[in-house]
Amino acid sequence: MKKKRSKGYTVLSLFLVLTLGLTGCSKAGSQQEMGDASVVISSPVTSSAEFDLSFSARDLDVGFDEGTATQITLSDSGIEVTGSGAEAEGDTVIIAQEGTYVLSGSLLDGQIIVDAPDTDKIQLVLRGVSIHNEDHAALYIKEADKVFITLATDSQNTLSDGTEYVQKDEVNVDGVIYSKADLTINGGGSLSVIGNYKHGIVSKDDLVITGSKLSVTAQGQGLHGKDCVKIKDGIFALKTQGDAVQSDNTEDETRGFVYIAGGTFAIETQGDAFQAETLLQTDGGTFKILTGGGSENASTDSQGNEREGWGMWGGPPGNPENITGASPETASETATVEDTPGAKGFKAGREMILNEGSFDIDSSDDALHSNGKLVITGGTYAISSGDDGLHADADLTITGGILLVAKSYEGIEGNTITITGGIIEVTARDDGLNVAGGNDGLALGRPGQNNFTQVSTDHYLRISGGEIKVDAAGDGLDSNGSLFVEGGTITVSGPVNNGNAALDYDGTATISGGVLMATGSSGMAQGFSEESGQYSLLYNLPASVAAGSEVTLTDVNDKVILKWTANKEFTSVQLSSPDLVQGGTYTLAAGPLVETVTLSSVSTSNGGGGMGGGKGGNFGDTKGQPPQPGVKPDRPN
Repeated sequence: MKKKRSKGYTVLSLFLVLTLGLTGCSKAGSQQEMGDASVVISSPVTSSAEFDLSFSARDLDVGFDEGTATQITLSDSGIEVTGSGAEAEGDTVIIAQEGTYVLSGSLLDGQIIVDAPDTDKIQLVLRGVSIHNEDHAALYIKEADKVFITLATDSQNTLSDGTEYVQKDEVNVDGVIYSKADLTINGGGSLSVIGNYKHGIVSKDDLVITGSKLSVTAQGQGLHGKDCVKIKDGIFALKTQGDAVQSDNTEDETRGFVYIAGGTFAIETQGDAFQAETLLQTDGGTFKILTGGGSENASTDSQGNEREGWGMWGGPPGNPENITGASPETASETATVEDTPGAKGFKAGREMILNEGSFDIDSSDDALHSNGKLVITGGTYAISSGDDGLHADADLTITGGILLVAKSYEGIEGNTITITGGIIEVTARDDGLNVAGGNDGLALGRPGQNNFTQVSTDHYLRISGGEIKVDAAGDGLDSNGSLFVEGGTITVSGPVNNGNAALDYDGTATISGGVLMATGSSGMAQGFSEESGQYSLLYNLPASVAAGSEVTLTDVNDKVILKWTANKEFTSVQLSSPDLVQGGTYTLAAGPLVETVTLSSVSTSNGGGGMGGGKGGNFGDTKGQPPQPGVKPDRPN
């Protein structure tokens, strides 16, 4: 990213198609003849901290003894209780001891209260229940050890509330289902929760869901578990004004986590789809997510102009009415990342681990965001973001999976970025891959900005595997530190403006393996250093070459070493391959240009054309005065 970003560049859209079970990715925007790349299937990882990601046998057990269970039939004309442990008081049922309770029927304005000893486990079987409470929770779990809500097979159940609550005790109840005890939902039925006041389902301890069909519409959050939210399976339709799924315990470093082992999720929210105070981990699941109105509610328009008010979804701190529309200047002065509600797809306060899953995310804010580390080992991802596709304040690591970022401000951003495998395609209005960009102060002041809260002086972008394709209007690969290419296949369709480049780094850049094919502007072009272990070419052209032109590099036997088609006009070409050898003579064809070069260990320049060959930074520029290897010209960072 440059201090002065051009406002006039054209955004070229990359149309991507992601289907469930996808095993390859399209050649969108470029052609590359390097053989078929394989998807690295890496091992799942776990957090270094101790989180309880298990599900108990009781969480999974949906059975019950009909003969010994207490039967409760709800009716506005009178509630009937058959069995022990529960009693009816007008339009309210109070459950006071351990046992299984089967509920059916409806109440137009009533309530179920669980108030049992804190050692008791309660099973509530909902079999065709409809309960509305006009001024309080429809189901209020005041005290128990743990409550299991089992949705009877094929049953349809509905719980709802009114728009205002009258509190009945010292507890600030604010959800249709409100539990002060651990809460598990399972079974083969369906439950619809309509939160007209604030939240849908709230547990002040654990919230565990192992099955069922669950629909939640809420003015606040959809699913909230203070200590954790754990989901093993189920079908979820969540439409919320606040976070769709949230855990927010800040007092215990092993709590406040969200763990998804499976399930199918359709989420539309004005907040974050998933938000965890500590760890957010997925080991499965299918996710279709729309946040904040989607990526069309972006920080800049297609001409690069800032959109006033973008990023201020909840208004500045202290604004109870959630008034939006504050100017970018007001936003940066009165609100912080922590204070202002966001509209991210997945957000973790400390650590995000995505081992598996199918993700379709359209977000106005970051699609994947961690205030700490972010690790992706597998899964398929189709991302459109109004801000960053991926952002980590600390280390961002990708070891496998298929990741397609069709739209973003910056594609992948981290304090460090390490890529060892996977298939990755990124389209960005600014930088494609960006290391520590927030630390240079260049992004500050734009709505939706990300500051790096975990600052380190050791910034680097390291690529040792995978197939990576970048289409960036800003820098293609941008490291506010060092750049190491050790493997993989990398293609960069870089900027058309001379304020950016296909490669941009502040420290050292070396290439010791892999394949690199890059085109872009020549004004800020940088090559690799002489310390590199692999030869590379950088050619700065005297004139622009049209989009759609083919770039090929052949040896003296006419064997094609590298070949691809650039999808934007360019004035600079950069190439590297393990097949390049010292003393080898090659022919470079870029559009109408054909040039012959012999690689040596000495930087060369042919003046106006600027052909160079050799290990590392052998290149020329359009003025015929090549910069020294590994040292970029004086320019903005």
